[in-house]
Parts: sequence; C-alpha cells; structure tokens
Amino acid sequence: MAEEEKEEQVEETPTEEPVAEEPAAEEAPAEEPTAEEPTAEEPAPAPPAEPEEVLHRAAAPAAPEPPAAAKPQGKPKVRQGVVVSDRADKTITVRVDLTRRHRLYEKTIRSSSTLHAHDEGNEAHVGDTVRVEESRPRSRTKRWRLLEVLERAR
Repeated sequence: MAEEEKEEQVEETPTEEPVAEEPAAEEAPAEEPTAEEPTAEEPAPAPPAEPEEVLHRAAAPAAPEPPAAAKPQGKPKVRQGVVVSDRADKTITVRVDLTRRHRLYEKTIRSSSTLHAHDEGNEAHVGDTVRVEESRPRSRTKRWRLLEVLERAR
C-alpha cells in the first residue's frame, strides 16, 4: 500500500514548470554593449599591428637592472660608543652605552652592548669615542663599520 501512495505522489508532481511568456517586441530592448566597451562574452579587440621594424626593436633586451640586494634598503643604523679593544687587525670592539627611563618606575636604567666594527685603516685605538654604521656582514660577528673617530683618548 505504501508503494501505491508513492507512485501517486510521483504522478501528481508536474515535471515541467510553466514558462512565462516573453515580453512583446514593442518594449525597448535592454542596454546593448557598445563597440567601445568589451563584454565578458566578447574578447577585447587586438591593438593594431605594428610594422616589423618596431617589433624587432621592442624584442631587443632592455638594459639589465641591478639586483634587488644592491639597492639601498633605507637608512643604516648609526651608533656612538667607546673603543674597548683594537687588538685584531682591521677590527675594533665598541661598547655602546644606552640610558633610558623605566616606563613604570621612572628609574634611570643603564645598559651596554658591544659591537665588532670594521676599521679599514686601523685608525681607532682603545678609549677613542667613535661613530659606527650598520653594514653588510663582513665576518661571523662583524656587522658594523667605522664611520669616524669623534674624540681621541688622552
């Protein structure tokens, strides 16, 4: 009996839906795309072909651009400090002192860090005040180079 009910339900449901009649031809048609504006269905018109001479010149390789690593990446960091060692050849060790105020307690906090800097002419000596600039890695620990000696030790 249940099978008979299912067959009746299947027979009752219409398989085709009624189609709405199309509007009369008297109504204005929808906006048609103009020749200047390409639609999704139509591909964009190709630009006019250029003479062969121009194509050959355009195909020639342009001047090579320098690699991205060669371009400067902004201003390098500059630090001022005191030379604590100049024993190694063309290398100095600089102590950079940092003084700041604690955010909450407002106490003055002093800290220092040491940098290894490249000194091409062995100009700086122990006790000199120098200015160093960040540079490309020159060795495992050297990432700075000497800019100038600000004050000589007495």
